[in-house]
Parts: sequence; C-alpha cells; structure tokens
Amino acid sequence: MKGLMLALLGSAAICSVAFAGTETYSGKEMKQVAPPPCPEWYADNEFNVDLWGTYVFTGNNSQDDRYLENDHAWGGGLDAKYFFHRYFGIGIEGWMVDARRRSFDFAEVENGGVAEPIVSTNRHDPRGVGAALGTLTLRYPFHCSRFSPYIFGGGGAIFGGGERDTFFHSDSPDVLNDLHSDRKTRAIGQVGGGLEIRFTRHIGWINDFSWNFVDGPDNNFGMVRSGINFAF
Repeated sequence: MKGLMLALLGSAAICSVAFAGTETYSGKEMKQVAPPPCPEWYADNEFNVDLWGTYVFTGNNSQDDRYLENDHAWGGGLDAKYFFHRYFGIGIEGWMVDARRRSFDFAEVENGGVAEPIVSTNRHDPRGVGAALGTLTLRYPFHCSRFSPYIFGGGGAIFGGGERDTFFHSDSPDVLNDLHSDRKTRAIGQVGGGLEIRFTRHIGWINDFSWNFVDGPDNNFGMVRSGINFAF
C-alpha cells in the first residue's frame, strides 16, 4: 500500500512539472503587415512626346522689333525628349506661330505741283514664323507625387521673320521708293522653366515659360506654353 502511494505521488509530481512548462494564449495572434510602397509617377528611363499651344510676345513694341515685327502671336509646337535616370533629358523641339506683319501701300498725290506720298493701304499680312532647337531639360519629380518642376535650355535656328521695308527718295525727291528685304534665318537660344502634373504614369499636363534670344538687336521675345505630355 505504501508503495502504491509513493508511485501515485511521483506521477503527480512529474505531471505538474510537465504542465508547468507549457504556455497557453487566449485570443487571436496579431500579425504586422508592411504598408504597400507609394506610387512613382515618373520613370527612371522615360521617353516623352509633348504637344502644346503657345503664345509669343516681343520684348519691344512691334514697330521696334526687328524679327517678329508684331507685339504677339499664337501658334503651337511639339518636342520629344529622352530622360536618363529620372532627372536629365535631351531632345528636339519645333514650333510655328502666326506672326502677322503690318505693311503699308503708298500712293502719291500732287500738292502745289509737288508729289507727296500718302498711305493708301494699311494691312496685316499673315506670315508663319517657326524654329527648330535642340534642348536639355533638368526635372525634379517629388517622391510619391504627381508634380515635377523643371528647367530647360536649348539652341537652334528661327526662320520666317526679319522682313523689312525701307522707304526713301532716289535721285528725284518727288519719287518715293520701297526697299524690301526678304525673310531671314537667325540663330536662337532659349532658357525657361515650368511644372508638369501627371494624371497617370503616361499622361501629364505641362505649363512653362521661356525667354528666347534671337541673333541681332531688338529681336528677343517671351513664350508661354501649355499642353499634354505622353510618357513611354
């Protein structure tokens, strides 16, 4: 009997030690899940094609400007750029504006036996002025944002403007002559900056301003652009 009691006490001690080593949890276990990464709207290597409308205004009054010969003009253009490592892009740009040129027709009337010139017609002739440039663009897309400010510069050629009419008297003071110079192609430089807003990863809205320097005096003008960018 005494031996049976000792066996039961030993079994109880062993069971208590075994149960003391196990832990139980009530309720459900909590798991930590990492948040998904934020979207990036601008790729590291990206090809862009921009289509835009433009407004051009001269740095001088129209009568003093020697290339556009108009206070303002409307038009459009396009450019293509390839961006390396997200921030740097090289490309080409082309645009055309309707820079109407003011011109005069003169006639002569006799006044006391002396022929005097008078303006018979004051008209605005439609005329296209355009340019082609190579460009360098630096942009800075904000992390996890649709916004990307940018600056750009370029150089190339502008064509279609620079006409000139000079009226003078030749050998006879009673005869008025018109010397007309043809359109000229000039070198052009450009600097500017703007902002792009991405609607999707492949479509954005661009708005910018640039100042353009045309070879020769009294030729410079500003350009405002707004349009759509397609990114591939």
